[in-house]
Amino acid sequence: MEFDLKKQTVRELNQALHDLPKDSTESVVVNGMSGDHNVCVGMDQPVDITLNGHAGYYCAGMNKSANITVLGNVGQGVAENMMSGKVHVKGNASQSAAATAHGGLLVVDGDAAARCGISMKGVNIVVKGSVGHMSAFMGQSGCMVVCGDAGEALGDSLYEAHLYVKGKVASLGADCIEKEMRPEHIEELQALLDEAGCEDKPEEFTRYGSARQLYTFKVDNASAY
Repeated sequence: MEFDLKKQTVRELNQALHDLPKDSTESVVVNGMSGDHNVCVGMDQPVDITLNGHAGYYCAGMNKSANITVLGNVGQGVAENMMSGKVHVKGNASQSAAATAHGGLLVVDGDAAARCGISMKGVNIVVKGSVGHMSAFMGQSGCMVVCGDAGEALGDSLYEAHLYVKGKVASLGADCIEKEMRPEHIEELQALLDEAGCEDKPEEFTRYGSARQLYTFKVDNASAY
């Protein structure tokens, strides 16, 4: 199945995708991409979708089950609130990638901007480049793997998400600390690197996590709120 966004609208594309049977394994190719917003949102079928070009805001938002590949860059909020499936961006991602996502895997071959993984709730994110400031802010669960560097305030107000960074971290956010890399973390990280097609070695990464001091209000920590 092929679509051309130079001849069809995003609404027509999304409606045709939503009309596919729930058990469809269709392969879909979308041509004519030129930064269009809201492409392939709300997918609920295990289909393979290839987007030939750059996508705008909220590409693959609320994805469930679909395997979506973007042969270009994406704007704000790619894979926002994703439930399952996989989104693979071959270029760079703007801010708030995989915000609030509950599951699935987001792979970004390039860099991701500020607030990557903000309020992540179970999604796994692998960024082969670097991420911007406030990434994994209020991250609740899931994993974020950064093969490059991380900007300021990484993991601010973190809950139980696991953060792995190979490069330099400009600064850690409130309640985020460096943690020991135990065998189970090496195993977890290796599996994510393999799934994302990375050749990096897990032993080269540093793990960061929550110090667990901000879960509930404590008067001794009032200055940190």
